[in-house]
Amino acid sequence: MVDYHAANNQSSTGGVQIYMEQENDWDRDLLLDPAWEKQQRKTFTAWCNSHLRKSGTQIENIEEDFRDGLKLMLLLEVIAGERLPKPERGKMRVHKINNVNKALDFISRKGVKLVSIGAEEIVDGNAKMTLGMIWTIILRFAIQDISVEETSAKEGLLLWCQRKTAPYKNVNVQNFHISWKDGLAFNALIHRHRPDLIDYDSLRKDDPVTNLNNAFEVAEKHLDIPKMLDAEDIVGTLRPDEKAIMTYVSCFYHAFSGAQKAETAANRICKVLAVNQENEQMMEDYEKLASDLLEWIRRTVPWLENRTQEKTVQDMQAKQEDFRDYRCVHKPPKVQEKCQLEISFNTLQTKLRLSNRPAFMPSEGRMVSDINGAWHTLEGAEKGYEEWILSEIRRLERLEHLAEKFHQKAAIHESWTDGKEAMLTQKDYETSTLSEVKALLRKHEAFESDLAAHQDRVEQIAAIAQELNELDYYDSAKVNARCQKICDQWDSLGTLTLNRKESLERTEKQLESIDELYLEYAKRAAPFNNWMEGAMEDLQDMFIVHNIEEIQGLITAHEQFKSTLSEANKEREAIQSIQAEVQKIAQSNGIKLSGANPYTTITPESIDSKWEKAMAMVPLRDTALQGELNKQNSNDTLRAKFATQANIVGAYIQEKMEEIGRISIEMNGTLEDQLTNLRDYQTNIMSYMPEINKLEGSHQLIQEALIFDNQYTSYTMEHLRVGWEQLLTTIARTINEVENQILTRDAKGISQEQLFEYRASFNHFDKDHSGALKAEEFKACLISLGYDVENDKGDSEFARIMSIVDPNGSGAVTFQAFIDFMSTETTDTDTADQVIASFKILAADKTFITAEELRRELPPDQAEYCIARMAPYTGPDAAPGALDYMSFSTALYGESDL
Repeated sequence: MVDYHAANNQSSTGGVQIYMEQENDWDRDLLLDPAWEKQQRKTFTAWCNSHLRKSGTQIENIEEDFRDGLKLMLLLEVIAGERLPKPERGKMRVHKINNVNKALDFISRKGVKLVSIGAEEIVDGNAKMTLGMIWTIILRFAIQDISVEETSAKEGLLLWCQRKTAPYKNVNVQNFHISWKDGLAFNALIHRHRPDLIDYDSLRKDDPVTNLNNAFEVAEKHLDIPKMLDAEDIVGTLRPDEKAIMTYVSCFYHAFSGAQKAETAANRICKVLAVNQENEQMMEDYEKLASDLLEWIRRTVPWLENRTQEKTVQDMQAKQEDFRDYRCVHKPPKVQEKCQLEISFNTLQTKLRLSNRPAFMPSEGRMVSDINGAWHTLEGAEKGYEEWILSEIRRLERLEHLAEKFHQKAAIHESWTDGKEAMLTQKDYETSTLSEVKALLRKHEAFESDLAAHQDRVEQIAAIAQELNELDYYDSAKVNARCQKICDQWDSLGTLTLNRKESLERTEKQLESIDELYLEYAKRAAPFNNWMEGAMEDLQDMFIVHNIEEIQGLITAHEQFKSTLSEANKEREAIQSIQAEVQKIAQSNGIKLSGANPYTTITPESIDSKWEKAMAMVPLRDTALQGELNKQNSNDTLRAKFATQANIVGAYIQEKMEEIGRISIEMNGTLEDQLTNLRDYQTNIMSYMPEINKLEGSHQLIQEALIFDNQYTSYTMEHLRVGWEQLLTTIARTINEVENQILTRDAKGISQEQLFEYRASFNHFDKDHSGALKAEEFKACLISLGYDVENDKGDSEFARIMSIVDPNGSGAVTFQAFIDFMSTETTDTDTADQVIASFKILAADKTFITAEELRRELPPDQAEYCIARMAPYTGPDAAPGALDYMSFSTALYGESDL
């Protein structure tokens, strides 16, 4: 069982007394409840026996077995872990009272104020007082020292229960009675700390007896918590005894708090071991890193101390590149390792010092000072090796300088001479023009100057080769061969240069005479070519004409063009004779012409080709112009036909529009007579539809012929369509107005005389006969009918009326709007209140109505209409399926509320 000694020895008297005074003020009348008293007897007896068995005894009857005070004193000694005064062994009443007083005095010294509990009552076996005393002991030694988040005792125990059971479904601990009846809270406490003991998901809230027995049996078997209550006692009571439940729950708290202490201790040990393992790993890492670094230094130093000489600068530069690779690639990671080694060593020593461990001592030869010494040796060897490489490179550079100078000058000369022999031997001037030959001569003169400038370099190359021979250079044979080749090539270039100059000067004179003929050809060919291109463009030009006059003008211009073709052919033959003269001169002098005139891109072939194309286009143009002339004659016939029909239809539509305007204003007779006359008039108008269709056919032919203007009429098909549609619309609108007047008359009870009066007033003030009254015209009409809308008050009334008859704010009032307003003003209408009253009758005076009542009282379609649109009724007297007929009624009339 739980050891309460440590907690009890730390108790204070201040807060304890206050709490104990509150808890000791227990309701003795409640204890008289048989069910509660039974629960307390079982719980307190089990709790006492859980401690008394440590001394090899127990009690059977809680009010009898404590009467002599002996087991009571023993219970306190076991719980408190302290010795009480020696009990009196006599069996007289006075001995028993003395023993009980010793126990009560001990309780009082522990800071517990006993209220109305005396030794005599305990000795007399007063069950109520004995249970109260045991409860006081339980509070002091089992519950008082519970502390959770700055709350203690009962509140602390309740908070602990709430925290532990919060994640569990169907568990909501709010007290120590009702919250524990279904047994789920007991099982949740056990599962939270020992999930291996409880299958919580298999428990059912509707089986409290099974739940309670399961928790009590598991606690007794595995947690050493004796069974203090029977499941039937708890379930069979409307409100279980709070003290019994608190006592039972406190045992769970103390049982699991011990397990938590063990877990804390294990965590502390794990933390210490983790620190130790981390330190050991750092030691191993240091040892390995130090060994690897020292081994690398041992292997690198001999390489840096090697001084084997090389024969050429390239070989020494290879060594220098290896050294540079060492400095840039291989050494930096080792520098990082050395730095990391020192950091790891210092970090390890700091961790050991902070954790009260002895300082780390590396293996022999692996101290930080040893590594620094080896590193110093490495850097010394490195510095000497670098200086040796640089000195060797300078020595070899001096030996190779002279040879490098020879090869450099030879390479420059050879680069310059590359391709020069091929350039001097080519005969490009044989196919060049005069200007190109002159350019080649100027280019050759520049080459001669460049050749003379390179004479000094050739002499320098020969002198350097001679010096290398005198100094017995190891590769002198290669130098001599190269020098001889350069000298032989130089002599050859001089001879070729002279021969090329003579050939260029001879060819220049022959081409000058041909150039003059080329220039004359270009001067005459260009304007003739432009004339042909313009003629071809005109012959192919797409023409668009809209009448006969325009096509006749094009035909006249074409005839004038054909009269100039004879002179144009003579000019073409003269231009071709110039080109023939050029060919003759070239053949007699052996000149290979390139075939291109330098002054023009126009060839004789292109001139002949364009001339042939132009001549072929002339008859094609003749045919096209004649065809267009025929087409314009046909189009003119279509224009005249359409104009004749359009002028007749246009006049007809205008006449009928004026007639319907007069009819809408001057209608006489009853509304039914007016409606009959209008429909007859509409039928008569529709009989004219074939003429419209006939005109549409003529217009289609006009469109297919792409005719866009017609000088024979001012009407267009679009204008006539709009006029015809406007005529039909005006008739239909006038018929609709009469139909609406009939509906208004029948719905509002307006007499025929009133309608005539309204129509007469409306027509009188409709000055422009537009079928609508402007605001001022409507105001004058209202005044004529007796409405007061002239003063300040009348302005607001007129604004109200305008908002009714012109809700869109268009500024005009139609006759139908005028009729609707006047009928509303003069007749009785249904209102939202009347509709609500009607629904209330159907609902038998209820504030709501049901779908069943609607289907019983209304036609099916209207009943379903109401059901689909009525919102559910949410008033305090609402019944299932209730519908809100008041909101529905106000919505019918556009009102927000009654």
